[in-house]
Amino acid sequence: MTFSRSTGIRIAFKWVSTALIILAVLLFVDVKALINEITRIPKTAMIAGLVLGVIQVFLSAWRWRYTAGLLGLPIPYIQSVREYYLATFTNQVLPGGVLGDVNRALRHGADTDKRLAAAHGVAIERLSGQVVLAAVVISGLIWLFITGRIVGADPVERDSTSHLYWLLAGSFAGIYLLWFLARRSDRVCRYFATLRGDLARALLSWPAFPLQVLTSLMVVASYLAVFLVLATGAGYITDLPSAAVSGALCSLLLLSMVIPVTVSGWGVREGAAVVLWPMAGLPAEQGVALSVAYGALIFVSSLPGALFLFSSPARQH
Repeated sequence: MTFSRSTGIRIAFKWVSTALIILAVLLFVDVKALINEITRIPKTAMIAGLVLGVIQVFLSAWRWRYTAGLLGLPIPYIQSVREYYLATFTNQVLPGGVLGDVNRALRHGADTDKRLAAAHGVAIERLSGQVVLAAVVISGLIWLFITGRIVGADPVERDSTSHLYWLLAGSFAGIYLLWFLARRSDRVCRYFATLRGDLARALLSWPAFPLQVLTSLMVVASYLAVFLVLATGAGYITDLPSAAVSGALCSLLLLSMVIPVTVSGWGVREGAAVVLWPMAGLPAEQGVALSVAYGALIFVSSLPGALFLFSSPARQH
């Protein structure tokens, strides 16, 4: 009962957080202008975005299937698509954005009776995507600073550098702490040895590494393509430089969605748009409009996953 109550409180907190952040965003933008920006996006762009959302699932399902196969957990491609759709839909409707992936790992573990390997397969598949996304974001930020596209780039760059130093220091401290604890516990040491071996097989080996990077690049490109299609349809992109600016800013929106404090990134994504677009000398309403349209499209494209809510994982024989 205590566990259920605490879980319910966390879920309710994230829903409330989502609503409060969205309310705060609406206080910082011209709501009428925001509605006008959203209605500027044509239906053709929305349809193209939905198609790209389907492509994302099929690409991601292939990446997961490939990763799992390297760990000795073969899964039929159709089943991987079904499970990925279910995970994507669950991530859209439940707080945190990772519960669908946890469920995917649990179902695959129940299917194969290799729960730890199944969990590692999902974690490594998601890790490869996040690493590539981080690389894309860093590249975009460097380009924005070098070209002076960010208003007030110098102080922002100084602040960002300071924050980066602290982040690196904290990361090294965390890694050292994990290493210290691992040396103190045989069980933890054995687990990290298993994880290291799974990472080597599914991510760092040849040809796993280039295939993982290539597939993750394609997945990230499909995410950004949704934003760019919407921005082009709304008339925000008129030439190559404006497309590059939009792509760099939208990659930051994608990164903001990793923060697990709301439901499917809602609120955090729009809040990031309110901050980022004026820094690039653009109306905040444009960024929020793209963010809202993107969130709506990804939710709609995930709806087929609802068909598998009560399905059971197919047992492998």
